[in-house]
Amino acid sequence: MSLLLKDRVWSMEAPTAKRGVYPLHGFKLGLYRLPIKLEEPTELKSVHDGLKKAFEMDMYADRIFATYRWKEQNMDNPDAKGYEEVELSVTVEIVTGEVVDIIYQIFPIEKFGDPNWVKDYRKKADHFAKMVIDTILRNTILADKMVSYLAKTEKISEVAAIQKLEELTPLAKIVLGAKPKPVEATEEIEEEDDSTMEIPDGAKPGPIDVDYKSKMKPSAPFEAAEHTIKTWGRKGTSNGIMGVWGEFVSVDYDICVADGGCIEACPVGVYEWMDSPGNPASEKKPLMSKETDCIFCLACEGVCPPQAIKIFEQK
Repeated sequence: MSLLLKDRVWSMEAPTAKRGVYPLHGFKLGLYRLPIKLEEPTELKSVHDGLKKAFEMDMYADRIFATYRWKEQNMDNPDAKGYEEVELSVTVEIVTGEVVDIIYQIFPIEKFGDPNWVKDYRKKADHFAKMVIDTILRNTILADKMVSYLAKTEKISEVAAIQKLEELTPLAKIVLGAKPKPVEATEEIEEEDDSTMEIPDGAKPGPIDVDYKSKMKPSAPFEAAEHTIKTWGRKGTSNGIMGVWGEFVSVDYDICVADGGCIEACPVGVYEWMDSPGNPASEKKPLMSKETDCIFCLACEGVCPPQAIKIFEQK
């Protein structure tokens, strides 16, 4: 076991954890509370961006998710009769605020289908989760905060504090360049004259590109009645190219054909109709005016015919 977690992890053997305590709920939960703070959005982004090459990273509000995936095979020869393989995963969640909570949950093997031939699944998942935690605490700005905390509370030198952190996180993998400076982004809003744009003939094909934030430039936000909606790739003012709207309830309006399924499916009324005259895909759009009310049920994502919606929350 990671020494950092020794005697500080509790697990719960139950079909589900208390829903509402954390957005994930599952079979076993490990929790470790760090005596440090991580409050600034730029610090969260630094942790998120720094480990993109090591894990599957996601972020929502004050939470960061790091998912590690691995494969299991029931035999060595993939060409042999009866060969099966399955991709398994475990997710570590960093919940920030006044303190930093790091939690992970191990779901029943049935979540991944019916691969009951997998050996030592829970033991491996537990090991990988702690490896992810140790890696996070050795490679990100959390390391700096932990070193400062150890040096101050135990009255030791910075060198000794670094050595102690290394001893506490023996499962860590070293990730080069995983500590980008947490500086405020200087994103320029993209604007383009309507007369210079080439407008497509109709809706572009789905699905939505989930990496749109890194491929599209931020564009002018839309002021809804209850929420300012961020946009990417929006050009001009005539709705010819609307881009992607919504930071975590994201809809590519140039794919959206306005069938209304998302509005009907959403149990908390996140969407409402908005006119979009001039858009080749449709003359109205489901506006995520109550984006912050989303409960991440993924109902809207599942019913969208052209797959124009992506909900950025850990499944």
